[in-house]
Amino acid sequence: MTGGTVEHEIIGNNVRTSLQNRLAGQRCRVFGPTMKIEVAGRIRYPDAFVFRGPVPPGSTVLRDPVVVFEVLSPNTSHTDRLDKFNEYRATPSIRRYVLLEQDALAAMVFVRRGQDFVAETAGADDVLAIPEIGVEIGLAEFYVGLDLTKAGDGAIDTT
Repeated sequence: MTGGTVEHEIIGNNVRTSLQNRLAGQRCRVFGPTMKIEVAGRIRYPDAFVFRGPVPPGSTVLRDPVVVFEVLSPNTSHTDRLDKFNEYRATPSIRRYVLLEQDALAAMVFVRRGQDFVAETAGADDVLAIPEIGVEIGLAEFYVGLDLTKAGDGAIDTT
C-alpha cells in the first residue's frame, strides 16, 4: 500500500524489526513491504512476510512465503480481509496470516488447519506464538511508539 499513515508505517516497521531480531542467524528471512510475493496467480506486497530457505540473488518475486502480516487500513481492509485472505488460503506454503489493527492493539490470526484457516484473536496482553518459524512475540511489541489511547489525536510517541 502506498500513501499509508504514520501508524501503519510504525507497526509495519516494528513487525519486521521484531521478526528480524528473533530470526537472525536462521534460514528464515523477513521481507516487506517492497518485495513481491506470488499467491494464487496474483502479485501482492504484504507489509511483512517470512520466507524460509535460500533467496536467489536478484529475486524480484518470492513464492512460498510461510507467514504473512498485513496492517489494516480503512482503504485496504476489504482487500486484506477478503481478497488476500482467499489468495493466501489458496497458497499452501502460507501457514499463518496475521491481520493487525492500526487503531487498536489487536490482531486476527488465521492458522492453517488442513486446507482451511482457523481464526484466532489476539489482544494487548497476548503473545503471538508462531511455531512455523520458531518465534513468540508479544503483540504489544508491534505497537511500540504508538499511544492508542489517543487514537486520532496525534498518538505518536517519538521519545
